[in-house]
Amino acid sequence: MKLKLMIVCLCIVISLQKSNASVSIHVEKWKIFELALNGPKIGNPFTDVEFGANFIQADKVVSIAGFYDGEGKYIVRFMPQSEGKWTYVTKSNVKELNGKKGKFICTPSLPANHGLVSVKDTFNFAYSDGTPYYPFGTTCYAWVHQGDSLGDLTVKTLSNGYFNKIRMCIFPKSYRYNKNEPKYYPFEGKPLTEWDYTRFNPDFFRNIEKRIGQLDSLGIEADLIIFHPYDRWGFKSMDAVTNDHYIRYVIARFAAYKNVWWSLANEYNLIKSKNMSDWQHYLQLFADNDPYNHLRSIHNSGKVFTESPLISHLSIQSENVEEANAWREKLKKPVIYDECKYEGNIERPWVSLTARAMTNRFWVGFINGGFVGHSETQLTDDLTSSAILWWSKGGTLKGESPARIKFLRKIIESAPGYLTPVKSRHRNAWDVNRLSYNDEYFLEYIPYEFQPILYNLSLPKDKMYKVEVIDTWDMTIEKLPKLYSGRRNIISLPGKPGMAIRMVLVK
Repeated sequence: MKLKLMIVCLCIVISLQKSNASVSIHVEKWKIFELALNGPKIGNPFTDVEFGANFIQADKVVSIAGFYDGEGKYIVRFMPQSEGKWTYVTKSNVKELNGKKGKFICTPSLPANHGLVSVKDTFNFAYSDGTPYYPFGTTCYAWVHQGDSLGDLTVKTLSNGYFNKIRMCIFPKSYRYNKNEPKYYPFEGKPLTEWDYTRFNPDFFRNIEKRIGQLDSLGIEADLIIFHPYDRWGFKSMDAVTNDHYIRYVIARFAAYKNVWWSLANEYNLIKSKNMSDWQHYLQLFADNDPYNHLRSIHNSGKVFTESPLISHLSIQSENVEEANAWREKLKKPVIYDECKYEGNIERPWVSLTARAMTNRFWVGFINGGFVGHSETQLTDDLTSSAILWWSKGGTLKGESPARIKFLRKIIESAPGYLTPVKSRHRNAWDVNRLSYNDEYFLEYIPYEFQPILYNLSLPKDKMYKVEVIDTWDMTIEKLPKLYSGRRNIISLPGKPGMAIRMVLVK
């Protein structure tokens, strides 16, 4: 009887093994395949253990670095970019982690999954599947370091669809209206400055990747700021070996998320512990070690960083959004004004724009061929330094510009294709530029300081266009009753600032 029971149990084990062997793992294209293995805890696994895997499809081999996630767990993450069967084999200097083999099937992407964002046609962006991407960003520096309640509220606010990109710091930030200690620290040790830079704190990074995943589910790109100067913990002045170790760990953990961008610095000029050769080195480190070639930029304070072909796009701090086309033509790259000052009411000029001024800057930047970023520094009831401002901690948006930015986003995304800035064809045009798509579509914006009641449209002759008057503040679109053609067409406007005109070819 005992022997019979053992045979039955053995049969069950064999049956389960066969069943498991026949189970296929399916991973959607541009999503994440994750392999987790148990390994040694002794010594310092962050520095002593090398771990990764080769992912193979036909004659294609992609080498991926893994990382240590604490408690004896080693992880490698891979984002497949082509459908079909993939196999993998792990590689490690530790026997128990080396040579592990497996396979999975990469399935087609679902309709909402367009892949990574990259540069398209020199001046624009597109997802991997060719879908155009137009950055409508916001800045929310330390929202991931505020704890679950406020972080969840930030995600809820972002779900309203105002923005499709957010700038956010990896390291915690110490600055005005952001003096609280973070929930987690990036290294093991004791605050404020007694850190073991050879040992990362996995909880810190798990918290960030949780938020990256939530952003991805909302269609929002996570523009991760690698270094910044606003620090009381010593992270801005780590030594060269530690900086490289940190960058490699960040790439290993985050690069498989399709919505990640790398912003090497916020205000790189103010980080005095690093020089231009350091920034060139870090750019090269990302270029060499990121297997997916995510977008790379460096944000400025003062002199704009233009000195490397490894930056994919220009990230500018400047209020001069009308210069976007000049930057485009000079560098032959997309231009994003990630900071053009903020809608708010606190004590500095750069954080006290009116909502109308913020809306105007978006329109002027876009009409000149650039892209523009938002943030908000709006105080309401709490006037203390512990107030929760969107720019520093997230939470809720209190200003009036986000709805107008969303309105502009719908207009830009509904265009028939990528729009090119061109000078207006008529004279005395209030410095108006226009965007065009061939001769099929035109969009003009009259800068905020002008409010004409009569306006001249200049259009190609021998073609007929329907014309719509757009109130960028009231968010209304009025279709004019007749069609227009040729160089001189006088139309009536409400005599209000912030008017735009859309002209669409009638086929």
